[in-house]
Formats: sequence, structure tokens, C-alpha cells
Amino acid sequence: MNSKITLPIVIAISVIVTAGIMYSIEFEQPQVSQVSEPEIIYVDKSVSNYFEGTHDIKQISSQEDLKKILEESALFGGQFFDNIIFSTRMMADDVAMMESDGFAGAPIPEGAVVKTESGGSDYSTTNVQVENVDEPDYLKNDSKYVYIVSRNTLSIIDAYPAESARLILKIALDIESQHIQNMFLNDDRLVIFYNGQSNDEIIPLYDFVPRRSYSPVTHALVVDVSDKENPIILKDYSIDGYFSDARMIGNYAYFVTNSNIDYQHPRLPIILESSIPIMTPKAFYFDNVEQFSNFSTLTAVDIFGDTINSETFLMGYSGSIYVSEDNFYLTYQQNTPFGFYENSSRDRFFDVIMPLLPNEIQEKIKEIQNDSSISSSSQWIKISELMQNSYNQMNKADKEELFEKIKDALNEHDAKIQEDTNKTIIHKISINEDKIEYVAKGSVPGRLLNQFSMDENKDRFRVATTTEYYVQHQGTVRANAVYVLDEQLNIVGGLDKIAPDESIFSARFMDDRLYLVTFQQIDPFFVIDLSADKPKILGELKIPGFSNYLHPYDKDHIIGIGRDTKEIENGRVQQLGIKIALFNVSDVKNPKVVDDIIIGDSSTYSEVLNNHKAFFFDKTRGVLSIPINGDTNSLKETLSSKIIAPEYNRWSGFYVFDLDKSDGFNLKGTVTHADESSRYYGMGSARTFYIEDVLYTSSEEYLMMNHFNNLEQINSIKLENTGKFIEYMEEEIFR
Repeated sequence: MNSKITLPIVIAISVIVTAGIMYSIEFEQPQVSQVSEPEIIYVDKSVSNYFEGTHDIKQISSQEDLKKILEESALFGGQFFDNIIFSTRMMADDVAMMESDGFAGAPIPEGAVVKTESGGSDYSTTNVQVENVDEPDYLKNDSKYVYIVSRNTLSIIDAYPAESARLILKIALDIESQHIQNMFLNDDRLVIFYNGQSNDEIIPLYDFVPRRSYSPVTHALVVDVSDKENPIILKDYSIDGYFSDARMIGNYAYFVTNSNIDYQHPRLPIILESSIPIMTPKAFYFDNVEQFSNFSTLTAVDIFGDTINSETFLMGYSGSIYVSEDNFYLTYQQNTPFGFYENSSRDRFFDVIMPLLPNEIQEKIKEIQNDSSISSSSQWIKISELMQNSYNQMNKADKEELFEKIKDALNEHDAKIQEDTNKTIIHKISINEDKIEYVAKGSVPGRLLNQFSMDENKDRFRVATTTEYYVQHQGTVRANAVYVLDEQLNIVGGLDKIAPDESIFSARFMDDRLYLVTFQQIDPFFVIDLSADKPKILGELKIPGFSNYLHPYDKDHIIGIGRDTKEIENGRVQQLGIKIALFNVSDVKNPKVVDDIIIGDSSTYSEVLNNHKAFFFDKTRGVLSIPINGDTNSLKETLSSKIIAPEYNRWSGFYVFDLDKSDGFNLKGTVTHADESSRYYGMGSARTFYIEDVLYTSSEEYLMMNHFNNLEQINSIKLENTGKFIEYMEEEIFR
């Protein structure tokens, strides 16, 4: 594989913000950035066979090559490396890779309306960010069956028709990890992810006896569930590292794993099938002298055949991902290289402070600096004495004026360096079935909130970030921005200094617009135009509270869910109940709140605040459902049914609303998931979906079935603590 891009060579410099004097810069009105500035790369000035600061992606050719790369990178990261210690784990380089053409399946597209002999003709699936790009979850359903993974169990429920719904099968997987991550459903195939451990042998330093070394691995089980009562494991793939995230496009599951770099006994990640090594992914690193912390491995699996492909990248810890139908974007926060502060504090003095000193002092400092006969520490002693003597000869007014000039210059310098070092790195990888090809690397100032801070639209990639850093005597400096990047991840436009002193709490890109919510004391709701490479704010609305998640209703209306707030003494803000709002953005210059509703108090919680998959909205029926867990006293005014709660005085269930863009929210009713005999589970695994005219709500304890129109209960299935035996799943290798 060759890179599609060769990134430009930039000049390496060394800069810093010391723990000493730091000052803030006044925020100006939002400005449009025309093009990106050259990125600062921090590299050692010594000659290196592996690192030149070119930005290029380079392949790691072998295990020995990896060791040499890490040996050199350790000079920048301060890591220990010793090639005496080694792993006896079999490397897949020595194993012939199994190849097969596989065979094609006939998947049901995610979110599609299908007709089956016994299932419903209309049903909903997981709430995802990008159309045709499925996201993993603990619950999946089709038009008839519901599949749920919890801890180490898989439950299969015949859910339609609801009147005769029953639990077909509940089995435990014989796995060392007791917590399955999540899964995909595609026709009669499940892909189940869980974290396990490898069983390696290493020889400790200066020892001779091999000892067990357990490192994390991710398992991807491909399970045939065509026979609901007898599912079969077709494939058991395992790859080094923790499960990070995954997406499914067509018949292919793409998942990312992160494996920490062990500088004492490093090795490339490998992929096994049923404990047999089948391949070592092609491995790459970036010529940037970053602090390499882990391998981020992207693996593509055809769940209806034998095809598998994988590539791994030596980089920083990966963060949020964004996936379109054509590209996979991996991100992480830029790390500061080892030695950065020491080297840059020196440059800070000579580049910023010294030019502002009296000319005669500058000349004497240069003489001292050029005297190679004394050490750098001795040079500084002489320089500091020279400066102190100079200050003692100044009158008070001149000295104060000089110090103010230095402070202002350091303020500007330090703020610029902070902005340059607080960046998000973005890697773009093209995907097409089993084809994986690295495309480009880019960066933007600031940090991402989550996956909704990113969006791909035609040949542009858009990113919303918050920049935050500490400045002495000023405190935390904070602002927000949106950047537009081209296909090679070069910044071609941007809007910065949005809502100074606030942070992004939610973002949603929709075609040529970005809806952005920031918060510190009030909730500024921004409508931002992205029809050109120069973003601009079209309108702004300030209301109490904040939104953690934004969901499109239509092109002119946005649903927001978060918390209500109120200001209290000393300028502080108190968080209150769950707040749902409907925004009208048809007049972009004057966005308005059509309606809002507050549920409970500060003790009330909804999983939607942290997980968009818990949010359910069906525009055709105009129905909104969200999970709620809270104190019964705070909820009793809004609960439409009799409160049934355990003795700890908590209620768990779902609030269901009729939602119309003109009338706003009307509480249709509630679905209770806690009763007097229940243990308190909360609603951490709450989901809503529908099949035909039945609304299904799921928690850790129950799957409830209610009529859409009046929420009258049809049926319920207890998922936990049934008191029955759990059969263990047997594995059969697919041929």
C-alpha cells in the first residue's frame, strides 16, 4: 500500500509555555481564517534514519524495524527500551496467510423497510449519525427478532407479534471477559465484540525462565443465528488491543483496536482466527517524532465470507472516530514531546525576552552565549547577574515599563504556543469493502467533544473544536471554532473565537449548516453557515440551560436534550432537571424555541445525555421517547401513570411524547421499568424501537411492549434474574 499523499516538509522549531509568567490575550470578534498556517513540528535536530519531520507516512517493514523506530522515538518520549527481553509469541510473519474468496450474503440495509413472511413490514433500528453506516450497540433488532448482549450473555427474543412475544434463547458465552462490548446485526449474522486477554510468554530482564504475560485482545465473533435456538460461532477473530469503536457498511464490519506500546518487549499486532495466527497487519508510523503511545489497528471483516484485511498505525492514543461510506477518520490529541519544556524555555528567553532588553545588555548576553569555554548553566549565572545589575541601575518607572513590555510579549508568545500545541490530529483512511488505504493526515486547533464534532460533506471535512488552556493571573482561556478541510485534510477555511469563555456541549452538522451549543452560564445556540469555505454565524439564541445532544427534526427544526440551569450566588450556575427543547431555525437570523419541557430535578438522569443511541424519534408518527431515572417526588407531577417504585424512592422508565413542529411536546405517557420487587438497575442500557404499531422499550431488566397510540401494555419479558439455567454456546468453525 502506498500513501495517496506526501505532506510538505516544515521547519522544526522548539517552543514552550513555562510555568512562570503567562498572560491572556483579549478576544476579538469571530474572524474567518482563509488558509491553514504551517504546522509546528517538534523534532530533535540530530540526524535520524527514521525521523526527519516530513509528515510522511512510512511503513514498518519488520519486527526489527519496529525496535529501531522505538529506540529512536524513545529519545523524545523518555521511554525505556531493552532488546534483551523478548516475546516468544508466534509472529504471523512466519505463518502463511489464509486466503479465500468467501461468498456473498444478502444483508438487510440498516434502517430499511422490509417485508418478511412472519415479521412486521415497518420497523426502526439503531439511531446512527451517518445514513447507511451502522453503529454497534448492545441491542439490535429486525422486523421480528430482538438480540441483546449483556455481560457475557446473548438473548434472542421472538418479539413480533407482541402478544405472543417470548424469550427463545438465553445463553452465556464461555469467555474470560464477563462484559461483551456490543454487536452488529446483518440478516442472520451477528458480530459480537468483547475484550479478552492473550496468553504470551516473556523472559523477564536478566532471567532465564519464561513467564506468562497477559495483554488485552479484542475478539470479533461472527455468529450465524439463522437457527434461533442453535446459534453457531462461524468465526472467532482476535486482534491485539482494547476494542475502541466499530462501524458496519454493507457486508463489512470495520473495527478499531488500541494496543499500548511496550517499549521493553515490543511487537507488531497480529490477528488470530480460533487462536491460530493468520496475518500481521501492514504497519505504519508517521515521520513527526510524536510520543508514540499505541498501535491503532483498523480491521475489515466480511461477515458472510472469509475475507479479512487490517492495517495498523503507530501513533498517539486514538479518540473519537467519524465514518462515512467511503472514509474512516481516526483522531487523537497531540502529545508534547519529551524535552519540549526545557528546550523551549531557553528559546522563549532568547527569542522573546532578550530582544526587549537594552541594546548594551543584549550585546553582553550574546558575548556570554558565544563563549564555548563555559557550560550553559554557568552562562545563565552570568546572564542573570548581568540582568540584575542592569535592573538595579534603572529608575522605577523605566523598569516597570520594561517589565510591562516583556509581559505583553510573553503573553502573545505563550498564547500562540498554547494554541499551536493544543491540537487534534486527524488521520483519513479510505475504505471500500476489504480495501484499506491511508489518505492523509491533518490537524486542527483544540479538542473534539465527540463524533458529532465531525462531518464529511462531499469533498470537505468539517470539524468543531474547543480550545482551552491556562494562563497565569488570568485563569483558563477558552474559545470555540469550526474548521473546513479539503480532501487532503488541509485547512481551507475557519471561524474562530466563537463564544469566548464557553465550551462546546453539543454539535450537529446538517448539509450546509452547523448547529452548535456552547455553555458556561447560559446556553448560546448558534446557527452557522457552511455553504462556502468561509463559515459565518447566521443567528444566535441565548437561553438558560444547555443541550448535550442535538437531533434533526427536519431542515428547519432541531431537537435538543440536556439540562435546565439557573444562576445562583457568586455567579455560579446550578444544574436542574432534564430539558428537552424544539428549536425553529427557519429564520436563521432569529432562531426560536418552539417549546420546551423540564423533567424532574438535578437528581434526574437520562442516558441520552451521554449516548445518542438511547434517543428515539419517529417523525412519521411524531413520537419521541427518552429514558428517565429519578426521584419519584420530583417526577410525580409529570408521571401519567401510577408510580410504582422500590423502597429507595426512585423511578425508572421512559417518557413518551407526541411531538409536532407547531405544537411542541405533549406527554403521551410513561412506561415504567421498575416495580416493587425489582433491584435498582437505573437506565444505563435503555433503548427504544418499534415494529409496526408496537413501541418496544428495553432496560437491563425488562423488554416492554406497548401500543403506539395509547401506550397500553401488550406484553413484557423479564431479561434478568429469571432463575433459569443458562446454556453455554458451543463453537463450530465455519468451512
